[in-house]
Amino acid sequence: MADPLDDPVRSALTGPHAHLAQRRGRVMRYPPELSRFIAIPHPTTARDWADAAALVGPEQAPVAGIVVAPHDDWKVTGVGPGLQLVEDGAEPRADADAVRLGPDDLPEIVAFVARHRNGRVFTPRTLELGVYLGIRRGGVLVAMAGERLRPQGWSELSAICTDPAHRRQGLATRLVRAMTAVLHERGDRAFLHVRLDNPGALAMYERLGFRIRREISMGAVHLPPTL
Repeated sequence: MADPLDDPVRSALTGPHAHLAQRRGRVMRYPPELSRFIAIPHPTTARDWADAAALVGPEQAPVAGIVVAPHDDWKVTGVGPGLQLVEDGAEPRADADAVRLGPDDLPEIVAFVARHRNGRVFTPRTLELGVYLGIRRGGVLVAMAGERLRPQGWSELSAICTDPAHRRQGLATRLVRAMTAVLHERGDRAFLHVRLDNPGALAMYERLGFRIRREISMGAVHLPPTL
């Protein structure tokens, strides 16, 4: 059996996130208001691409951890080299200041991510993907982290972000350790994806006990209205 991290989107949508999966043929995706990730099978046939077009339409759909050869006039956009990291000696540590974020926190989370995550979007349904933790100062959210893809036995750390005014205080480190403790409590291990053009993040995760598992291609497929 292939390792679940070889195709983390498909593994998540056939595993812990199966209740969220939208399907057409062999193609699967998350509800678009929750996440835009899509799972395209390998090798991919013309029928698969037709099913993807019907399922997704003319949107950009991110593909995580796999290389997709576009069909005919379809395009792959935003492609960049990246790395997949897995915990290897990471130190899980619960943190009293890292509180679980819930539906009542959504307006603040959405605004926080919009300010500090370089155009990335946190939708009202993103919390359905798993646990999100935040640290506050004076009642204001200043750092957060959570999980996204959940292949069997694993969970992808995501949305790790600190307000610029509160950086260099170790908040991201504390949240990564706190999230790792949450995952270990339910029997999962942590992994994550890092772009090669973000050496600072890579160095931080390696210091925290993560190692490079493999190189990956990061991008999205741009699907036409019809084939």
